[in-house]
Amino acid sequence: MDQGPGSDGSGYLSPSARAVRALRIGSAVLVLGVVVPAAVVAGAEDHGPWRSAAVLLLAVFQIAALWWVVRSPRTVLTLTALTGVALWLVLPEVSLTGALLAAQIALCVLSSLSPPRVSRWWLLGLLALTPVAFVGGGALGLAAYPLAVTLAWTGGQWRRAQRERLVAQTQRAAAEERARIAREVHDVVAHTVSVMVIQASAAEDIFEQDPERARQALRAIDGAGRSALSELRLLLRAEPPHDGADERRPPRGLTDLEELASNTRALGLVVDLTPGERTQTPAAAVDLAGYRIVQEALTNTLRHARATRVSIRVRYDASTVHLTVTDDGRPPARAGRSPGAGRGLLGMRERAALLGGSLQAGPRADGGFEVRAELPIGYEP
Repeated sequence: MDQGPGSDGSGYLSPSARAVRALRIGSAVLVLGVVVPAAVVAGAEDHGPWRSAAVLLLAVFQIAALWWVVRSPRTVLTLTALTGVALWLVLPEVSLTGALLAAQIALCVLSSLSPPRVSRWWLLGLLALTPVAFVGGGALGLAAYPLAVTLAWTGGQWRRAQRERLVAQTQRAAAEERARIAREVHDVVAHTVSVMVIQASAAEDIFEQDPERARQALRAIDGAGRSALSELRLLLRAEPPHDGADERRPPRGLTDLEELASNTRALGLVVDLTPGERTQTPAAAVDLAGYRIVQEALTNTLRHARATRVSIRVRYDASTVHLTVTDDGRPPARAGRSPGAGRGLLGMRERAALLGGSLQAGPRADGGFEVRAELPIGYEP
C-alpha cells in the first residue's frame, strides 16, 4: 500500500509512490508531446537529419533525468535547464518555454517538496533566462516564459499547501485518538483499583476465620495490581487523560460483542458473530481495544458502505486474539483518498500499535471490505 505524505521535520515533504509514478508518466508524455513535433519539423527542413536526432537525444535525456526528480529535484532541475537551453540552441524554432518544459516540471516538484525559502532561489534562477526568451520569441516570449515559470512554481506551492494540510489533519486525528484511548485506559485502571480495594477489605475480614480464602484474595490483588501497572504504562504512552466529569462505567470487552451485534442488527444490518472459544482471558486493555476495533469497523460499515451483511469472527490462540470484520458492501469512491486512509481506520491502527499488535484494512478481491486485527493476549508494555 502506498504510503501517505510525510515530513522529516525540516520542512521537506515526501510524496506517495503512486504520485511519483503518475509524475514520471505525465512528465514523459508532456516532454515528448512538445519536442517530437518540433523534431519532425526540423527533420523536414534542409538542415539535415542531425538536428532531429540531437533534439530527440536531448528530450530522452530530460525524460531520464525526470525519473529522479523526486529524489534529487535540485540536481534534476539544473540538468534539465542546461539541456533545455541546449535544445533551444539546436532548434531555435522551439520557444524557450517549450525547450525548458522539463525544467519547469522539476521546478514545480521542487516547489512542492522543499520549503519556499529553498525553491524561491531556483525560481529566480529560471527567471534570469527571460532575456533569452525575448531574443528568441520577441514580446510573446518575454510574456509567456516568465508566466509559465511562475505558474510552475505556484502550482508546486499549491500542492505543498494541500499536502501540509493533509499531514496536519492526520496528526490531529492521531492525537485525538490517543487522547480517547488514554481516557478509556484511565477508566480501566480506576475499575481495577476499585476491585483491588474490595478484595483487600474482604481479605482483612476473613483473614483469621479462613486464611486460604484470604490468600486467594491477596493473590487476586497481586494480579490486579500488575494489570493496573500495565494499563498505567499504556496510559503514559498515550496522552494524559482530559479533566472532565466522564461517567464511570464497567469497561467494555470482547464478551460484549453480542450486545454490540444486536444493536447493529436493530439498524437493519445482518450481523453474523462467531465469538470463538476463549482459552484465556486477555489483558483488560486488549479486551477493550478489541471491542473498540469491532465497534469502529461496524460504524464504518453503516456510514460508508452499501452493505447488507457483516461478519464478525473472533479467534484465540496461545498468544494472540484474532479479529476479522468483513462486509459485502462497496465504499463510495472519494477523490484523493485510498482505501484504508480514513480517520476511523487510523484510530484502529493506533489502538493496535499501542498494544504491540497490528491491523490491516482494505477492499477484498471478491467485493466488500475487511478489517483484520491481531492483538497480543498478554499485553506487556
